Amino acid sequence: MAKNVTETGVAPEIRAKYEVVIGLEVHVQLQTKTKIFCSCSTQFGDPPNTNTCPVCLGLPGTLPVLNRRVVEMGVRAALALNCTVNEHSRFARKNYFYPDLPKGYQISQYELPLAEHGWVDIEVGGEKKRIGITRLHLEDDAAKNLHEGFSQSATKGYIDYNRGGTPLAEIVSEPDMRSSDEAYAYLTTLRQILLYTGVSDVNMEEGSLRCDANVSVRLRGAKEFGTKVEVKNLNSFRFLQKALEYEIERHIGVIEGGGKISQETRLWNQNESYTVSMRSKEKAHDYRYFPEPDLLPIHVSAAWRQEIKGSLPELPAAKRERFVAAYGVTPYDAGVLTGTQELASYFEAAVKAGAAGKSTANWMQTELLRRLNDSGKEIGASPVLPGGLAELIGLVDSGKITGAVGKKVFGKMFETGQSAASIIAAEGLGEQVSDDAIELAAKEVIEKNPDNVAKYKAGNEGVFKFFVGQVMKATKGQASPQTINDVLRRLLS
Repeated sequence: MAKNVTETGVAPEIRAKYEVVIGLEVHVQLQTKTKIFCSCSTQFGDPPNTNTCPVCLGLPGTLPVLNRRVVEMGVRAALALNCTVNEHSRFARKNYFYPDLPKGYQISQYELPLAEHGWVDIEVGGEKKRIGITRLHLEDDAAKNLHEGFSQSATKGYIDYNRGGTPLAEIVSEPDMRSSDEAYAYLTTLRQILLYTGVSDVNMEEGSLRCDANVSVRLRGAKEFGTKVEVKNLNSFRFLQKALEYEIERHIGVIEGGGKISQETRLWNQNESYTVSMRSKEKAHDYRYFPEPDLLPIHVSAAWRQEIKGSLPELPAAKRERFVAAYGVTPYDAGVLTGTQELASYFEAAVKAGAAGKSTANWMQTELLRRLNDSGKEIGASPVLPGGLAELIGLVDSGKITGAVGKKVFGKMFETGQSAASIIAAEGLGEQVSDDAIELAAKEVIEKNPDNVAKYKAGNEGVFKFFVGQVMKATKGQASPQTINDVLRRLLS
């Protein structure tokens, strides 16, 4: 199939004939200080090949020792994803030979994984859907291959073994997704849950979250799955969505053209926005799994499982529901405010300090998040603390200052870290202008603009905004907008 399939696109009526089937395999680096089978550091960004030892380099005569914290993190993730944690599981050797795998095999789990049969709920286009999770198992990561140059003769290969032995949880979904939007929503939801539980920093740029996608298409109504293709090298949510869209259109184009889809692994070329064939997978690769003889089976007792479950925080879905019920915010507001635990905690701290829930949600979304984004800051580095925002919201909601003045004060608060009261006093913003002063200002504006008065009385409603702006300017933005509107309507009539 030509690589410009997605440039021309498949006609909507042709695409509608097919159903898309997508499953994701997500590798998550668990947030531990040391590797899964040795005491080497997992610190990202250290000089190459400095965090290594005979165990993670696979030297002869070495034996792995399981990191208990890895199992705890794995169970924590599994419970948050509604999986059944198996009381007994065990490691297996997965044999394959790549230069980034010094032992010649990966220590993973096969027939007895840590956890199975989970699910997450996603929402796409206002509709909820449950995506099944087949299994969650533990394994050690391979090292990192680095390449230099472009032509075959000029390319140099390097291997950084720092990453080798880093603990991973592989989360395999059921093939329940039917669009790239659903796949995006699933990965976003999964990432948020893992971030909330603290099992991983899920930083895709540093490789803490990596995703492979299995995609196929079939005629609507067909029971059998189509030939699936695995797409690797998806290191961002945007690339996942673009790669899936490309593959969906490529599959349909091949089938409609009378061809057959080959079962293969493909790589996403992010620079050119198309996939390229990496290797054929006509038959399942024989990894010659067998039980790892150097490690005992894992035993997760009911008591330990319950202890880990009791330590889980309130998860995003439950927090969203509570925010809507307790604070009167909209589901959309709740989705934004629970984006991270830090953001949700800031919101609740502001409400606890006396601000109304809906007002806090509005100010955070329209003012605080915008300024944080513009300045490249996270919520934890906000110069405006929750109590300070609550003080400002109280002044606006009580009518002591206008919303326009409030926004001006917030800007100063963000720039200087000063309180709303001190800024208002220093700038002479003070109380709102009285009704009598507003009427006097309105009369002066009307007297100075007879031409616009005539236009208004002739039916030009648009000119009314001119009068409102002039009165607001005359009162230095400290007058109630509603009062200005009411006074002007009365005087102009």
